[in-house]
Amino acid sequence: MDVQQMAHMGPRKKRARQMGTSVASSPHDIKFQDLVLFILEKKMGTTRRTFLMELARRKGFRVENELSDAVTHIVAENNSGSDVLEWLQVQKIKASSQLELLDVSWLIECIGAGKPVEMTGKHQLVMGRDSSSSPNPSPQKTPPPAGEKISQYACQRRTTLAHHNHIFTDAFEVLAENFEFRENEGSCLAFLRAASVLKSLPFTIITMKDTEGIPCLGDKVKGVIEEIIEDGESSEAKAVLNDERYNSFKLFTSVFGVGLKTSEKWFRMGFRTLSKIKTDKTLKFTRMQEAGFLYHEDLVSRVTRPEADAVSVLVKEAVWAFLPDAFITMTGGFRRGKDVGHDVDFLITSPGSTEEEEKQLLHKVMNLWEKEGLLLYYDLVESTFEKLKLPSRKVDALDHFQKCFLILKLHHQRVDSGKSSQLQGKPWKAIRVDLVMCPFECRAFALLGWTGSRQFERDLRRYATHERKMMLDNHALYDKTKRIFLKAESEEEIFAHLGLDYIEPWERNA
Repeated sequence: MDVQQMAHMGPRKKRARQMGTSVASSPHDIKFQDLVLFILEKKMGTTRRTFLMELARRKGFRVENELSDAVTHIVAENNSGSDVLEWLQVQKIKASSQLELLDVSWLIECIGAGKPVEMTGKHQLVMGRDSSSSPNPSPQKTPPPAGEKISQYACQRRTTLAHHNHIFTDAFEVLAENFEFRENEGSCLAFLRAASVLKSLPFTIITMKDTEGIPCLGDKVKGVIEEIIEDGESSEAKAVLNDERYNSFKLFTSVFGVGLKTSEKWFRMGFRTLSKIKTDKTLKFTRMQEAGFLYHEDLVSRVTRPEADAVSVLVKEAVWAFLPDAFITMTGGFRRGKDVGHDVDFLITSPGSTEEEEKQLLHKVMNLWEKEGLLLYYDLVESTFEKLKLPSRKVDALDHFQKCFLILKLHHQRVDSGKSSQLQGKPWKAIRVDLVMCPFECRAFALLGWTGSRQFERDLRRYATHERKMMLDNHALYDKTKRIFLKAESEEEIFAHLGLDYIEPWERNA
């Protein structure tokens, strides 16, 4: 397009968004006329939303395809009440004070009971600290005091799960994932860093002026922010969500053991569905991929906190049978305060064990679970850890501890109060579990590394290298100036060595 054409175009027009009319579209009888449900797709995904809508309709609930004035209950997953109100505001819909905002756990309990269950505090979505009592509040704006600088490093920012800028970070994460699928590391990291910074802000970005002084916001990122401010959505993120390649890669990589190379191969071969891939006789799968296909339905459903706690009991029972003094810590997102996750990670260390006992522990645990019929799949990777080796210079380097990637059979009866996310069918659910065995003297470094988040750990290692002339990984901390390893018995001591204020695990959701 030449300059003259652009001059005659005038200002960019906002795209009109329509909510459409309400359509019940259910062949099932409606038993509960007083309830009209709408299930929010945001953070849930189309497939899970469609699945829950169909289940609810089978039980006699009226579930609308689209939001309308008739709706009495909005059901959401991984969203706060503030998130839902913000979404309503973006859609230019005024929320009625009579509208119930509920967590998906309420709907799951209703489906299980076959009737509406009582709405309690645990079901009702909580408003953020800055939400007013109004059912349709404006985003609160409390910019940082003049002169207060926002760090480029996530390890110098406190980032909780609840934040004020989902409308931007959701778009950034879609774009970052698409760049990751296309192996464009630079653009992927740019959007991940931008999302990380925005998650830590104590205010909602309303105008472009609010972005002044915020680090990690390049021109491309700011362009996306500006479009969302003006139009309420990112056309680029929307295009990605409708892109055949992106959706194919998203589907393929949802299979345990399938990475980008395999996804690229399948896409180039013309595959677009898992059913076609599974039935193609010319394809060969690894053991991990075979297990991924076999238990795919369970593995793509989220692991709930009660399920993770039940797995924790199984892990402790098995480990303590062989090493009674072992410390077993649940790491990853659950340690950072998340209520759901894709898998459950555990760090195991024992102060009184010998090197041989440590080496044999995971083998013994696998044998025990195999005898008990709980082990569906495992891949045990032996340790290549060397005590005197310097920490890796790579910010994304994996550690060299002994570890086991496995799929465990979790019986529903072991989950507290029947809070398993499996709605029907077999009496157990396949759960992805990672076990890491580390030497006792490395426990603080391993715990810090395996807690995450990924962006927090990247920035912590970058900070150590660029600001402190040190090298940090899951094994150790090395001072390049003094040429010594710095010992630490806790995460707090590692932060102190780096000259950083200690940040709690639930504040590391960068």
